[in-house]
Amino acid sequence: MTDRKAELAANLARVEERISAACAGAGRKREEVTLIVVTKTYPASDVRLLAELGVRHVAENRDQEAAPKAAECADLPLIWHFVGQLQTNKVRSVSSYADVVQSVDRKRLVDALSRAAVGAARELGVLIQVALDVDSSDRGERGGVGPDGVERLAESVVEAQGLRLDGLMTVAPLAGPYEGRPRAAFDRLMEISSRLRVAHPAANMVSAGMSSDLEEAVAAGATHVRVGTAVLGVRPGLR
Repeated sequence: MTDRKAELAANLARVEERISAACAGAGRKREEVTLIVVTKTYPASDVRLLAELGVRHVAENRDQEAAPKAAECADLPLIWHFVGQLQTNKVRSVSSYADVVQSVDRKRLVDALSRAAVGAARELGVLIQVALDVDSSDRGERGGVGPDGVERLAESVVEAQGLRLDGLMTVAPLAGPYEGRPRAAFDRLMEISSRLRVAHPAANMVSAGMSSDLEEAVAAGATHVRVGTAVLGVRPGLR
């Protein structure tokens, strides 16, 4: 085993222990939570090693980096998630490789994704990104639509060709009433998810929690956690 593969295996084992412990503490089954490894800034060679180690879900946040990496790893049995803020001029490229777009926060983006998905003869899973630093239907500081805008945007996704409404995503806010309170933020997301699932029962995916707060997300009920640093190490630009 290469040094890098051994390093990734050890990091994955530690993250697995954290998720398992969080599930046990919350009275949940381990299989209720899916690990998505965020591979941004890391090379395709790391993605290959992760796949060899059993990882099936990977995420990227910049199309310029994600598109060539996904192409290089097209032979691997991976599910690709796009988690970054997405401009409409990147939609056609993203829709060619992403299986799930987790950062949908406006009608214009829904329309663009729908056109691209139909053009590519693909079905894209969509998560509505919820901004918890605003109360209204405004966009948040880190993207996302405010809680008041979720249901209307969900209807747009459901009505759009080529798209499948899978659920909700959030990033713990850096401002507003939930600043520094990730568990409260994730509890709020679960409330919004429960309301959404009344009208759309299949939209049961809840993506929340990262390396620093995955335990709080699991305790709140998240179905997917997005972990980068704890698996891959501190990103090169942050060292």
